[in-house]
Parts: sequence; structure tokens; C-alpha cells
Amino acid sequence: MVDEWIDIGVNLTHDSFDHDRLDVIRRAASLGVRHLIVTGASLESTDAAIELATQVPHALRATAGCHPHHALTLNDEAMQALAQRAQAPEVVAVGECGLDYHRNFSSPQEQRLAFEKQLALAIAVDKPLFLHCRDAQPDFMAILKAAGRQLPRAVLHCFTGNAKELDEALSFGLWIGITGWICDERRGHHLRDLVRHIPQGRLMVETDAPYLLPRDLSPKPSSRRNEPYYLPHIGCVIAQARHEDPSELAAHTSSTAREFFGLSA
Repeated sequence: MVDEWIDIGVNLTHDSFDHDRLDVIRRAASLGVRHLIVTGASLESTDAAIELATQVPHALRATAGCHPHHALTLNDEAMQALAQRAQAPEVVAVGECGLDYHRNFSSPQEQRLAFEKQLALAIAVDKPLFLHCRDAQPDFMAILKAAGRQLPRAVLHCFTGNAKELDEALSFGLWIGITGWICDERRGHHLRDLVRHIPQGRLMVETDAPYLLPRDLSPKPSSRRNEPYYLPHIGCVIAQARHEDPSELAAHTSSTAREFFGLSA
């Protein structure tokens, strides 16, 4: 029997999937990855994610958000449009939102404002948050703490931080998403120690496809594009690090994702 996996973060609207998007969904399903959360990272990709979820309702749900890279585009008109999208039945979370000071495609001030707006939106529509943080943990946590107990449940997607940052996120009550970053011997090896400290019920798994292709795949795929088909491989690496059976990890992370996003069986 094939284990069930849920990929909580797939950028399936990316143009690298334009020629074979349905095949990507089928390939993932062949390995048990039958449910995908399609990330909305801008108003345009949110619209595309909702459309995909409408077309493939048995496998896909969407998020509605504005990634910090695009924060400068989130003016009042765009925010009003995003608020409308967030109420769609296909949308199961607000985000991807947060802070990214690694590249600062939008200024830190623009990012903080866009983040605060989206936290308020999640509270208003009462949907979970799909969060992003890179090189911005102090400001990120300060904004979350300022929002306080009104916040709905929230997952820090693609966690790549250190032990202190993980402890702070868990202590605040965040769920944690782990990607193929853990398979990267150059910069993600520390996660193999940290994932053992994430309690069952607070851990979810994701590919962040088409980004973050696991570096330890053998044989190496001809394409550098990541896809949900590789989620069971990532899950096996996480399971090994946690001293769990992969089937056990698949079961509890999928159960957590179903409850967190309100997915039906």
C-alpha cells in the first residue's frame, strides 16, 4: 500500500510547469502525493492557483497572498482584490506572506506593511496563515507577537533557520514546514538535528517546487526542476533524521495538514 503524503507548498503556477502541469499532478499521485496546496505569491499567481484548484478539485487547494518580494505591489486596490480572493472556497490559507531581508526586492518597510495587512486579512476571513521568513526573524516574530492572540493558526513554511529560531517559532505556536533543504549537504544538514525537536502534530512537509530540488537524489534527474513527485524522498530523509518509519511520518504529517488546512479525506 502506498503511503499518503500532502505537499503543503507547491508553486504549481510557475511557468516551468506550463507544458506538463497535469502530468506533474499525476506523477505525484502515483507515489501517494494526492493532495497539493498551490501557493499564491502575488495577486496574479493567486488567481492562477484558484483557477487550478477549481479545475482539479480532488487534488488541489490554493493559498491567497503576496510574497514579501512583491510587497511593493500591494497597494490599497491590490489589497482589496486579495481580500476578495481570500474568501474563495478553494483558498485554505492566507499567504505566502512574511519578510525576506535576504534580497530586499521590496524594501523592509514595504514588506512589514504588507505582512501586517495580510495578518489582518487572515484574522478577518478566519483562515490559516502560510508564512515566509528569511534573514528577518526578529522583525518577523515582533510583528506576529504584536498581532497577538487574534491570529489564526500559522505555518512557517520552508523553515531553514537555526535552533534558537525554531524554538522561538514553536514556543509562539507556529507549525513548521520542512522542504528538500534538509537534503542539501552544503547548507541544510543542520536541519537533520533540528527536525527531531518538532513535535508530531506541528510538522508538515513540502517541496516548494519548482525550487529546492533535493541534492541527494540518485540518479540525478536531467532537469533541475523540483516537483511534488519527490516529496516522498524528502519525507524519507526527514523520517530517518527523526528516527521514524517513513510510513509513520507520512501518516502524522498528512493528518496534521488535513486538520490545519481543513482538508476533506
